[in-house]
Amino acid sequence: MIALKWNIENINDYQQGNLPQNAVKLKAPATTEDMMKKSLPIMMVMCIVMVASILAKAFISHAMVVFIPTVPAGFVIGIILAVVHEWLHAVVYPKEAKVTIGKIKGQLIFVALASYPMKRSRFVLMCLLPYLLGVIPLMLFIFSPAANTVFNGLMFGMACVGFVSPSPDVLNVIIAMKQAEKGEKIMFYGDDVYKV
Repeated sequence: MIALKWNIENINDYQQGNLPQNAVKLKAPATTEDMMKKSLPIMMVMCIVMVASILAKAFISHAMVVFIPTVPAGFVIGIILAVVHEWLHAVVYPKEAKVTIGKIKGQLIFVALASYPMKRSRFVLMCLLPYLLGVIPLMLFIFSPAANTVFNGLMFGMACVGFVSPSPDVLNVIIAMKQAEKGEKIMFYGDDVYKV
């Protein structure tokens, strides 16, 4: 079941599932702010990918491939799609899991919160599925003719947000892959991640 809550004050209130006695807490950043800081290197790599894509397209085309004012418009569309990003997380959970999608009160951070054990492979899928919001616009940008500068600018801006915003999710994948075995399940509980 997916529910919407626009002003989430405490993440812990929405991640209080049945934590098995044998659950082992994974070593992970303790707060959302720490998670954002730890994922900065991932964000930087994604930014390099985006800069390389626009430079390569401009070099190959020998032309300006974006209409600059449309890039910020693409950023805005990408930010608006943050709700879709969280929905893409939510749809991976089994139907019996309660997932709350919302925005942390006072911050521009959107979340999909659940406390339900999933196989490690499903957890990885849940974390990485929102990359579609970066991959699809990037492919449209790459394969669109260079002369479509307005469209290219929008797609480039959307791709930038779509590639950078899942960086904390990639950190969750790295944590799960390093600390949990293939057959183990992963779940959030409170502000922490556990293997069960």
